[in-house]
Amino acid sequence: MNTVVKPNLEKIEADFAAIKRGVDELIVEAEMRKKLESGRVLRIKLGLDPTAQDLHLGHTVVLNKMRQLQNMGHQVIFLIGDFTAMIGDPSGRNATRPPLTREQIQENAKTYFDQASLVLDPEKTEIRYNSEWCDPLGAAGIIQLASRWTVARMLERDDFTKRYAAGTPISVHEFLYPLMQGYDSIALKSDLELGGTDQKFNLLVGRELQKQAGQEPQCILTMPLLEGLDGVEKMSKSKNNYVGITDKPNDMFGKLMSVPDDLMWRYIELLSFVTSNEMAIWKRDVQGGRNPRGIKVTFAQEIVARFHSKAAAEAALTDFETRSSGGIPDDVAEVTLTIVGDAIGIAQLLKQSGLTPSTGEATRMIEQGGVKLDGEKVSDKALTITKGATVVAQVGKRKFARVQIR
Repeated sequence: MNTVVKPNLEKIEADFAAIKRGVDELIVEAEMRKKLESGRVLRIKLGLDPTAQDLHLGHTVVLNKMRQLQNMGHQVIFLIGDFTAMIGDPSGRNATRPPLTREQIQENAKTYFDQASLVLDPEKTEIRYNSEWCDPLGAAGIIQLASRWTVARMLERDDFTKRYAAGTPISVHEFLYPLMQGYDSIALKSDLELGGTDQKFNLLVGRELQKQAGQEPQCILTMPLLEGLDGVEKMSKSKNNYVGITDKPNDMFGKLMSVPDDLMWRYIELLSFVTSNEMAIWKRDVQGGRNPRGIKVTFAQEIVARFHSKAAAEAALTDFETRSSGGIPDDVAEVTLTIVGDAIGIAQLLKQSGLTPSTGEATRMIEQGGVKLDGEKVSDKALTITKGATVVAQVGKRKFARVQIR
């Protein structure tokens, strides 16, 4: 049973303003205000499908908002979509998502809550799996649920419409995804559901199904999608443009420092806990001629400290400055290569030591001036290194290996 407390109108106004900060859309604002004024502890739902093993900073945009609501005293529900992951969310897709087995999903889900707990307070978080109510629903229940929605309404969804117009196949099971996600809201009696902007259709389905089930409909809060390091597509592991929240401190710091200056403000707005006033001061300083690098360092240290520690953030800065100045960091990976013959070519050395995925890529990096041995730039693609030598190889700014050749 939800706890009811006497509403504090001043606190409600402050909470409402905080809830709206950084969001893309809040549906419906008047209803949300009414829920807050009721004094109830609200049930706030976020569902994530374990389609990969690791969470990245893009996921934390909505997790940060959940933590904010948690700090306001509301009950947050971290829902792992182990059933819906078998269907595959079609949101933002231009083709059918490859299905996952239950075994793959369970393997991916093992670390999800542990990683989410780096943002949420685990002691105050309700963790659920939607297989709890979706499995018992069975075929008859799913057929009955499907009868509540028409094909015409399903095709109102933008990505379905585009695929249908383009003649791109849409599998029937994909229509089940928003219905099953909506059924989650009924099962959990959700007051508010959060998601990225690409989730709006799914969230609205949940709201409508709650109405049909006689429940008070949930409000919807959508958060902006964080662009990846390339600044083009949304952050995604499959696109290799991500910063993982379990990345090593030095890697996390280096990736954030690589964010283009014009994208830096977007990252700060969506990920940093600095106040709006402080960010406004930073922007004014940069307009006045301040080098944005210092701001980027402060931001990168904040994020590394959040997911690791302040000491790790300081060490990451030192490591980054060492690398940037052409120095060799302390934590260089040790690699031993056993070769046939008296020497190995530089391209093979880079490939076999794991610094490049192929000899072709190694050659390209040499041509672009991105390869060093013992701190000296390599320009000769035919360079060989003799057996018995130990060299420190570097590719780009962040990849190093101390290679012993036997």
